[in-house]
Amino acid sequence: MIGGPSGFNNAPVTRTFVIACALFTIVFGIQGRSSKLGLSYQDIFIKLRLWKLIASVFAFSSTPELMFGLYLLYYFRVFERQIGSNKYSVFILFSAIMSLLFEVIALALLKDPLLNTLTSGPYGLIFSSFIPFYLDIPVSTRFRVFGLHFSDKSFIYLAGLQLLLSSWKRSILPGICGILAGSLYRLNVFRVRRMKFPDVIASFFLRLCWPSMGNTPPSATSRSVLGNVPSYAGRQVERNYAAPMSSTTEPPEDSIATLVSMGFDRNHARQALMQARNDMNTATNILLEAQSH
Repeated sequence: MIGGPSGFNNAPVTRTFVIACALFTIVFGIQGRSSKLGLSYQDIFIKLRLWKLIASVFAFSSTPELMFGLYLLYYFRVFERQIGSNKYSVFILFSAIMSLLFEVIALALLKDPLLNTLTSGPYGLIFSSFIPFYLDIPVSTRFRVFGLHFSDKSFIYLAGLQLLLSSWKRSILPGICGILAGSLYRLNVFRVRRMKFPDVIASFFLRLCWPSMGNTPPSATSRSVLGNVPSYAGRQVERNYAAPMSSTTEPPEDSIATLVSMGFDRNHARQALMQARNDMNTATNILLEAQSH
């Protein structure tokens, strides 16, 4: 499972966020301030260092956390491809705000002197993404190693576990807050899954993103809601795209596997590819259009 086509095709927001995290971490690391970016009770309630609320969202505290964090952010670009860049931006904003709110509340309630400072980094977004990853991304392969059962999703879980335990309590608490934020998004609190930025704002921010080849056209964005990926009816595809298939060529197996890794049913992915003459972008749009009905 690779999270769809390689690179940042159709995922400009993820690309920008990944680059921003890397740059923030490197800059603060060079300045020797990485370990001081995490939130603490004194920073929020006594010294009022509110700038840390923003810095702690982007910059990781250490190089290992940066490596595992960027790997997970890169993989979870599959969700931007599924719901579109506009709604994925809402997901990022909601996850960051809610996870930070939970962290502040936890610091206020615990007042644990041993906790000292929480680790920094986009833990809210990363661990919020594990909710739809667990519920909506299907297992495509299973295997055994030394008698232990694994799947293609196991490596993502192991990377997440490593990141969660990287700084013990300092990283576990932000991870839990991220999971809570993802659960609220899943439950559609405040109808957040229907929200999107106005087109003017969305186009402005997309222009700020680093260039990314093959972005999803506007008509294909915001057609689905994060968390409703797996079920599609073949008749929906036929109803919404009723033009006869002009090509009976069997779709390439790697194209089918790519769509399956994005959360689509294998049979419907194959049918959409045949109808789209094996064009990946068109096939993805067909599946997203069927999902929105």
